[in-house]
Amino acid sequence: MISVHTSPFAELGGRDAGGLNVYVRELSRNLVEHGVAVDVYTRRTDRLSPQITPVEDGVRLIQVEAGPAEPMDKDALFCHLPEFATEMACLAIKEGLRYDVIHAHYWLSGWAGHLVRRYLDAPLVLMFHTLAHLKNAVADADHRETPLRLQVERRLVDLADALIAANPDERREMIRRLDADPTRIYTVPPGVDLDRFRPADGWAARRRLGLPEGPLVLFVGRIDPVKGIDTLFEAFRRLIHDHTWTGPAPRLVFVGGLIRIDDTGSTMDADLQRLAARAAELGLADHVLFHGAQPRERLPLYYNAVDVCAVPSRYESFGLVAVEAMACGTPIVASRVGGLRFTIEDDVSGLLVPHSDPAALAAALRRVLVDHQLRSRMQVGARQAAVTYSWQAITAAVLGVYDRLAAAHRAVAAPDEVRAS
Repeated sequence: MISVHTSPFAELGGRDAGGLNVYVRELSRNLVEHGVAVDVYTRRTDRLSPQITPVEDGVRLIQVEAGPAEPMDKDALFCHLPEFATEMACLAIKEGLRYDVIHAHYWLSGWAGHLVRRYLDAPLVLMFHTLAHLKNAVADADHRETPLRLQVERRLVDLADALIAANPDERREMIRRLDADPTRIYTVPPGVDLDRFRPADGWAARRRLGLPEGPLVLFVGRIDPVKGIDTLFEAFRRLIHDHTWTGPAPRLVFVGGLIRIDDTGSTMDADLQRLAARAAELGLADHVLFHGAQPRERLPLYYNAVDVCAVPSRYESFGLVAVEAMACGTPIVASRVGGLRFTIEDDVSGLLVPHSDPAALAAALRRVLVDHQLRSRMQVGARQAAVTYSWQAITAAVLGVYDRLAAAHRAVAAPDEVRAS
């Protein structure tokens, strides 16, 4: 596995630590159960951690020297990819490692995989996770992806031996906009750990988390404009000022961003401080509970403790948070974009609304919160929908792609030997 710009084992909730990290971690762990050993290569961002770290049986994290050993903006990493590929190849050769498949994640890792493939002599599988032109279609001028990324993604669809799309929409976009070969694209969504994310006692979860009584809406995600947090805050302002609302006012539980806790108290990072200031401007200071990023083992508590989970993204290739919440039997209100259109069945496991539409989002959240019969029905539908995304099924599908590529590569590399066998 290659994940250049973010370590899959980094603390979740930071700017570049989200669904991709979870995907690589969980896929690696599940591949081990199928007898596959996995090395995960990432760029070193500090000099204190060891170069090779066994993270669990069969999975190793390998940090590669490429550029300064410090965090860098991912847009500045492209010029360091040749160094990354060279160092990765040298380390693999020194360790006597031989790989059957290289699986790269994100466009930067895809280019690194292309560069290193000549040394490692293995087929390249690429999953973009997000596509630049789809993000640009909904991004403002300050957050558009670079022309370089657009060009590299267009080139990579020709260079990779196989592409994994998270949903049918992404597959169509690769073919239509990037001119990808349809025969080399496999549609395999990410998975969810159904043993970890499952229904549980909601009131007990609230007590453990110290959450108040009354209606609760949950947001889980990175602080990124594409996540639609501005739309969510505006929708919540409308919700609490709805004069037809009766009973306790709803609260928004915000899980994301970094909160450091030490002897002097807790401190929000700069992004979270800006969000807190924005919430105060909108009159939401008493209605938004900022909990910061949470360990994955605590997320099921949050999903089970709330009445509904909001996923207001402008673009999502899959929507891992939505599927995790559904696995816990929590209804979803989400934007009708990207992979969310396929993972959520409208009015069955959740409600879909137009992205960037606070009025529609507020109306859908209100509907779920006040209609107990609808909420109960969607709780059942949510869990049933999530079951189709078990990691066992998803890993088997990905492994099928690996097997086909590895067999074809061996046939080309040693045709006489393969025919004899």
